[in-house]
Amino acid sequence: MKLLLVAAANSIHTRRWAHAFAEHGHEVHVVSQHAPREPYGSDVRIHLLPHHGGLGYVLNRAAARRIANGIRPDAINAHYASGYGTLAPRIEGVPLILNVWGSDVYEFPDTSLLHRWLLRRNLLRADAVVSTSRVMAERTRLICPDLAAIDVVPFGVDTERFSPMPKADGPLVIGTVKTLAPKYGIDTLIQAFGLIAHESGLEQSRLRLVGDGPQRKPLEALARSLRITDRVDFIGNVPHDRVPAELLKLDVYAALSRRDSESFGVAVIEASACGLPVVVSRVGGLPEVVDEGRSGLVVPKEDPKAAADALLSLARDASLRKSMGEAGRALVLARYAWSDCVDRQLTVIEAAIETMRWS
Repeated sequence: MKLLLVAAANSIHTRRWAHAFAEHGHEVHVVSQHAPREPYGSDVRIHLLPHHGGLGYVLNRAAARRIANGIRPDAINAHYASGYGTLAPRIEGVPLILNVWGSDVYEFPDTSLLHRWLLRRNLLRADAVVSTSRVMAERTRLICPDLAAIDVVPFGVDTERFSPMPKADGPLVIGTVKTLAPKYGIDTLIQAFGLIAHESGLEQSRLRLVGDGPQRKPLEALARSLRITDRVDFIGNVPHDRVPAELLKLDVYAALSRRDSESFGVAVIEASACGLPVVVSRVGGLPEVVDEGRSGLVVPKEDPKAAADALLSLARDASLRKSMGEAGRALVLARYAWSDCVDRQLTVIEAAIETMRWS
């Protein structure tokens, strides 16, 4: 097939989809108004558009249409139903497959009636709509009940790159890999760690925060106020190809987001793939990627005491950490293996092409 992706080229997810389609032997083009952060392979052609920002999705539409007409793809796959869903051209005889992402349906439509109208319009003009999780599919249908069907295709995990390895001897390490922003509840994690840091047997334990963001200084101040500065490691941003190595330095992974718009827990399933037990907050799609009580523990959002209790139960029980880590790995292999998710996305695209051909 000849596939045209209309998506943010600076997103790791766009890059992964594009390369996966190319590895399956398809000709892949990416139209984007976001320049790539990392170079794409020679088997993916990037078409950068001239305008940027919110208005760019409207101002770039003529250029996107010209590019699409020149390529004549078999299918157009747009990622983000709001911005890139607006930009994506409709070409006669070519199906449009629209992948919905979190902010699309949790934040964008609540901005104004115009934003909600635009999102509904973009959803209804697509030939197929794809969500990364069941909970986000339900939210999408709530906004647009007229949709015929919504396919669920998660962001999968490369289970060869993300795989268990023996951890070096040392103190117990709890950690996360996330942007240091209020919505991700890093403050809740620091507070929870502060509650258990001086428990018997955990005096040497550490909290490892991989990522950077606008909340870094307030979070460092929080650690100082709790007198755990010497036990909390702020690592900063790392490239995605270094994330597996960072996860293998942990004993327990925590994702304590406070936002109900958390559409899917990619970082959580990456941790589970590495054989780590997980503690997540009960928001959005996070509980969906955890087999509660078997691969991890689910706690209320913004509840440091509940998170501390869950972390403490894992910190004190090596056999529980091991069994939950193994169950998490099995869960990912069964539901979220990257190759399976790519096949599912391609099946949706191929079905849309076939339906278009016979309509």
